[in-house]
Amino acid sequence: MKIIDSQLLSAVTEQAKNSPRLRMNYNFHESMDSKSQRLLNALEMGTELPIHRHQHTAETYILLQGSIKVLFYNEKKELIDATVLNPLEGKFGIDIPAGQFHTIEILENRSVIFEVKDGPYTPLEEKDILR
Repeated sequence: MKIIDSQLLSAVTEQAKNSPRLRMNYNFHESMDSKSQRLLNALEMGTELPIHRHQHTAETYILLQGSIKVLFYNEKKELIDATVLNPLEGKFGIDIPAGQFHTIEILENRSVIFEVKDGPYTPLEEKDILR
């Protein structure tokens, strides 16, 4: 059993702040082969996430703290939609359909999402990243 509390969020956030990537995962799943990938993703402003898609799974974010903007793109790399998540404003999460190109912009340091997608973990292929 693992409790998701402010102590855990602070610990993962500190690791993100000290990471060259400015983000850090805390996995709840036992292996990359698990059928359900469940994790905290602590994100600091300045982290770079490519525009990408997951063809085999939907992806759900629940924002536990901070503020992020989720951006959606078509295959021509044109922005088609965006939404800001901020639990203090009553916007807690989003479900991203399989195959949808997306990225996130961090609007506030110490942002942490609880992320869920189907497993097993599959690395992104070149065709799944918009350059």
